[in-house]
Amino acid sequence: MSRAEGAAPAESVSPAETLEAPPAAVELTGVTVRYQARGRRAGQAVTAVSDVSLTIGEGEFTVLVGPSGCGKTTLLRVVAGFEPAAGGTASVHGAPPRPGHGTGLVFQQPRLFPWRTVGGNLAFALARHGLPRAERAARTAELLELVGLSGYAGRRTWELSGGQQQRVAIARALAGRPRLLLLDEPFAALDALTRERLQEELRTLTARTGTAVLFVTHSVDEAVLLGSRVLVMAADPGRVVADLPVDLPRDAATDPAALRGTPEFAALRGTLSRTLREAAGAA
Repeated sequence: MSRAEGAAPAESVSPAETLEAPPAAVELTGVTVRYQARGRRAGQAVTAVSDVSLTIGEGEFTVLVGPSGCGKTTLLRVVAGFEPAAGGTASVHGAPPRPGHGTGLVFQQPRLFPWRTVGGNLAFALARHGLPRAERAARTAELLELVGLSGYAGRRTWELSGGQQQRVAIARALAGRPRLLLLDEPFAALDALTRERLQEELRTLTARTGTAVLFVTHSVDEAVLLGSRVLVMAADPGRVVADLPVDLPRDAATDPAALRGTPEFAALRGTLSRTLREAAGAA
């Protein structure tokens, strides 16, 4: 039967309009973490993180800063799937956090296998991610080129400098082509020049790959240089007290070293420093 005369035609809906938006890289809603105290306070419940809600979009570089003991690493562990939340919900790309599933993790120390070569460390990670043996050598070379260590596959880890070892750790975290990279003060133990160089390389690398990042640091300069946004935390209990956007160029062609000398960088660094002082006073 034909449409009745005078009836309005049905509105057309494009396929794009019917698709739901993809889930965020990280979604935390009211996350609270508690643990049982030890020593004199044994048996008491301590709230390490209280009612934290945040969203990290695809490709976003989010930095957590705050005083020691404010829960930065605890939040990172929740997102990594290592720490259960006592309250609230956490999801990574729309699913509950699970260690190693679409997530790469870099610690303060490289934690490489000293009895394996650089290539052996990466091959082990690639095997864990299910890459066939025949493809591991090519992928290892690709990863080492990505972190500026081409030709180092046959070197022993103890032959490398601290900065080179941390590059291998970053390459290992990227082995499974993660959509989310979690870094817990990865450059804190390095000398100032090496740290600055690796900051710039990480900024360029993540701009090229488009990987979402959650990065923990105590450094104001590091937070402003690396982040597309900075979340400031206060302690007792750990909570997010400020969310500061970083409006600096983030394309791979931008020279990170040149950004450090701009008025915009200095202004953002000053704003973040003041916010951190206020957060410490609010603890």
